[in-house]
Amino acid sequence: MKTISRWLISPWRRSLAAVLAGALPVLAFPEPAWWWFAYVALVPWMALLRSAPTGKRALHDGWWGGFGFMLAMHHWLLPNLHVFTFVIAALLGALWAPWGRLVRHFLARRPSPGRVAAAVVVVPSGWLLIELVRSWQGLGGPWGVLGSSQWQVEPALRLASVGGVWLLSFLVVAVNVAVAVLVTVRGSWIPAVAGLLATAVAASAAWVWSPRPKVEDAARIGVVQPGIIKGPAGPERRFDREVQLTRELAGQGADLIVWGESSVGHDLDDRPDLARRLAALSRETGTNILVNVDARRSDKPGIYKSSILVGPDGPTGDRYDKMRLVPFGEYIPARSLLGWATSVGEAAAEDRRQGTRQMVMDAGRGLRIGPMVCFESAFSDMSRNLVDDGAQVLVAQSATSTFQQSWAPEQHASLAALRAAETGRPMVHATLTGVSAVYGPSGQRVGSWLGTSMSTSAVYEVPLADGVTPYVRFGDWPVQAAVLIVALWAVGAGAPALRSRLRRPGPEPRVPPAHTGRESPARPGR
Repeated sequence: MKTISRWLISPWRRSLAAVLAGALPVLAFPEPAWWWFAYVALVPWMALLRSAPTGKRALHDGWWGGFGFMLAMHHWLLPNLHVFTFVIAALLGALWAPWGRLVRHFLARRPSPGRVAAAVVVVPSGWLLIELVRSWQGLGGPWGVLGSSQWQVEPALRLASVGGVWLLSFLVVAVNVAVAVLVTVRGSWIPAVAGLLATAVAASAAWVWSPRPKVEDAARIGVVQPGIIKGPAGPERRFDREVQLTRELAGQGADLIVWGESSVGHDLDDRPDLARRLAALSRETGTNILVNVDARRSDKPGIYKSSILVGPDGPTGDRYDKMRLVPFGEYIPARSLLGWATSVGEAAAEDRRQGTRQMVMDAGRGLRIGPMVCFESAFSDMSRNLVDDGAQVLVAQSATSTFQQSWAPEQHASLAALRAAETGRPMVHATLTGVSAVYGPSGQRVGSWLGTSMSTSAVYEVPLADGVTPYVRFGDWPVQAAVLIVALWAVGAGAPALRSRLRRPGPEPRVPPAHTGRESPARPGR
């Protein structure tokens, strides 16, 4: 320990250690998917923050750790955004600077049992506030929320139905705090173990008492994944491949067929020949087809990404325009200031246009679907709103072909499990190039993933469920509770200083010099 402490005296070595420690949690996410590692992944970072010699140094260590976490989580952007990836990671990493100071405040030196108990509640709440802020679409959205690493753990999915991915993040960080105390603070095992037991009891109670989705029916939904198709005639060749794969689903009794994001490269009003081919395909398969058009619209200016339902007679009129766009991928925030990003990477040359409202579509045969496009599947509130509006199945149309050889496709597909568990509704994640996946109303996987090497189509028997989960009913209550906890702690921490200031006596009043009849200050002796 002394050797490590001496090595960390150098500020640059501490910064490097913080970057590496902050990057560790990414191993809990796909593709490694070491979900169990999430419960100890923050311990090295917390140990470093605890040892910070000053509060200012803890701010720096928090910032550098946040930089490492964001860079590791978004490493797959490097081939496209190049140096701008580091800029984004540095800006977002700053959100963890106050959290670093918070960890040091509670865990430095030998904290009392009361301080340890408070840390198990306040430190996770501080982490949740960071996730809340960076979940704003303009800052990149909720990609890599810590709780989403638990997408394949059945008890965790059950808890997601109670408090969403936010509750999972809170519990994961709380366990990390308790483990960090056990590892780094001598003589504090009692409050640390008590924190672990309290977390386990609360999680078990929520798991036992949370309602289970009631499966009452099923729908057969087809997914078409054409795979990577390159070349100057790529959109036309991809469309032909999608038609071929869709025809293979004829006679399989599908209730709906879903194509991926940007599966149609032309506005259907401008290309009636494509609309006619899709209508003929709908008649041949006996079901409606949900396509995604990425093109300049003929009825209004700009390029939109739109989910469009096509039936036997052509487009049904149901159209959803993507609302939450990917920063630097589909638009550049403050383009007048940051437009230079197009010169150092593959940022959007022209901003896509935003839709204005979500939509639940009647897909026929009594099936109501809630479409989302790609990046939007990361937002819990969007899926919750769709279920509130009556969606029976959540559908995400995606394309991650740009990041095909990275961890992004697997991580993106895993998010659908959380959205299904949160809402108690099944979710279909259909992509152009993989990974495509389907999850039941409890977040359990339905059938097999369609991997990134596959060009195929498949029909899934998707269970339909009824009922309302606590998360849909009460919303983001863990985040609201976290805000309240941090606010109460801030007020409590500031109260002693305020009382001290109020009790401090003011300066003594200035007494003017005495004047006598025989002398004055100006003329002594007179």
